[in-house]
Amino acid sequence: MKYNLIVIGSGPGGYVAAVKGAQLGLKTAVVERENLGGICLNWGCIPTKALLKSAQAFNYAKHAASYGVKADNVEADLNAMVDRSRGVAATMNKGVEFLLKKNGVDVIMGSAQLLPEGKVDVDGTLYEADHIIVATGARSRVMPAMPQDGRHIIGYREAMTLRQQPARMLVCGSGAIGSEFAYFFQSIGTQVTLVEFMPQILPNEDEEVAAQMSRSFRKMGMKVMPSCSVEKVDIEGDVCHVTVKDLKKQSETVIDVDVVLSAVGVVTNLEDLGLDQVGIRYERGKIEVDDYYRTNIPGYYAIGDVVHGPALAHVASKEAICCVEHIVKGEAVKVNYNNVPGCTYTNPEVASVGLTEKKALEAGHEVKVGKFFFKASGKATAAGNTDGFVKVVLDAHSDLILGCHMCGDNVTEMIAEIVAAREQGLTARQLSQAIHPHPTMSEAVMEALEAAHGEAIHG
Repeated sequence: MKYNLIVIGSGPGGYVAAVKGAQLGLKTAVVERENLGGICLNWGCIPTKALLKSAQAFNYAKHAASYGVKADNVEADLNAMVDRSRGVAATMNKGVEFLLKKNGVDVIMGSAQLLPEGKVDVDGTLYEADHIIVATGARSRVMPAMPQDGRHIIGYREAMTLRQQPARMLVCGSGAIGSEFAYFFQSIGTQVTLVEFMPQILPNEDEEVAAQMSRSFRKMGMKVMPSCSVEKVDIEGDVCHVTVKDLKKQSETVIDVDVVLSAVGVVTNLEDLGLDQVGIRYERGKIEVDDYYRTNIPGYYAIGDVVHGPALAHVASKEAICCVEHIVKGEAVKVNYNNVPGCTYTNPEVASVGLTEKKALEAGHEVKVGKFFFKASGKATAAGNTDGFVKVVLDAHSDLILGCHMCGDNVTEMIAEIVAAREQGLTARQLSQAIHPHPTMSEAVMEALEAAHGEAIHG
């Protein structure tokens, strides 16, 4: 069968590309070998947030007395939490199925292999297209020191569907995935040890945000070990003897746990895709593309985790729209990789965009920094969640917002204000002059901006 557009992979890059293509008049098909919605909807962003919401509800119930509510014998039911999470994923999967059907996109289930001259083989059936987009995403990286067996040493998929709560867990890697799972399991009563190779947890975040998260995690009872590496895991019966090396002290210690969760990043799904037989260039697991996601072979494109850039769902969706609009219209708004927000859904949450203070100084900027701590926020105090702050980094001469770094309750809902301001070139003073409603957590943005100008009222 002949199509105008075939998209391989139906994650947040793939299904958005397919829907956008259909909306712009292309006869479109999407190929998926597992679940519509990809990793994000089925095994990543969405079901993990369902688990984290369950943890939040449990914590509220556990501390209900501090809100004037009596709640006795509160227990965490991991099986019920997992069931709810899988139900949420199933609902979103059906939503993507409906969206594709509504827009007239053909769904082809199976494994795709690229062929030259605009052809795709799906489990022995040949299809043709004028344009082919690769959006096959990524999977959990397996480290030699931690070979995953799905029981003792697990990845994020197994962590999402554990049916027996471990008493002790070691999480290796403190990026968003590792930190979120560490927070979830510690919240429901597992003793968690969080190991990070870099000098701080959440290595891509501002140093002060990372320090706040370390304090918050330790306050929960979590053991946080930055500048450490997992050297090996010896399994004896149901116990994992994990050898952890302190990179500063150059000393080793053995930590006994029930489960080791490897959260050390992802690796792209490019195997057996046929890149070599088509002649598509790729290097170190990433397909080489231009600003409109064209590969070196006309008619073949790639978006999402398989190309260079942040491996984030919202980035993949933005790339999808840019790619398809350029195919149809010959022009499109390029993705601004300097203005991509990042979010971590722990408690407190973390959200950021732009340069950290350290990177701004290294780039040669003269900076002004403003902070507002949530302990001075009426909304945060009323909610009982005062950990964290908003920090803004401004260019001292232009007053443009170089970066913003937030740590606190619901800050992932607040970062878009800064993203929009940066995208439109607003100065800090212009943004701070906008009336922010009271009492809200978002007031902290205004307060931090005013603090950078030495005009803070409440900070």
